[in-house]
Amino acid sequence: MLKFAPLVLAALLAGCGTTNRLAQSLDSTPNSGPCPVIGSLYDASRYVKFADADGKLYSDIAFTGEITDVRLFCRYTGKVPLAAEVEIDFAFGKGPMAAGNSANYPYFVAVTRRNGKVLAKEYFTTEAEFGRGKVAGKTELVNRIQIPRADESISGVNFEIVVGFDLTAEQLAFNRAGNRFRLDAAAQ
Repeated sequence: MLKFAPLVLAALLAGCGTTNRLAQSLDSTPNSGPCPVIGSLYDASRYVKFADADGKLYSDIAFTGEITDVRLFCRYTGKVPLAAEVEIDFAFGKGPMAAGNSANYPYFVAVTRRNGKVLAKEYFTTEAEFGRGKVAGKTELVNRIQIPRADESISGVNFEIVVGFDLTAEQLAFNRAGNRFRLDAAAQ
């Protein structure tokens, strides 16, 4: 049993995210429990903006975006509220109908209970600068998430943090239909 202890310890530390900036700024007391689960909402993880409302083809695209990764770091001990920060990796594309070399992409971060009930939701905007290229990437840090807990028996596993693009009804329908464009679609 002792020979598996390092593997179990490594798995617990990897899932909890206690070796980040948030934890480094506090004392060395271990978290009271695991961090909440985090993920990007599948239907809202892609962003396609067409030059006009009737656009459906690659040649009609102004800008695209994708959430490529999300990471969560949290800290809580005793009765202290759960403090968390989220890192979100974005990939952006500039289509043939793009007007300009930059675009704003709206996105959200929501805290939910494990049953899906939204407890809090905040909206943000990130800007992509394309310069001379057609692709760009960026990492955003959202570091002001606080989740109050009724008492110290409530752990992070009772919550989820979900991120996604703030999409129009048309963009959401496009994603739900399974449509998507690769950055190299014009070369096909």
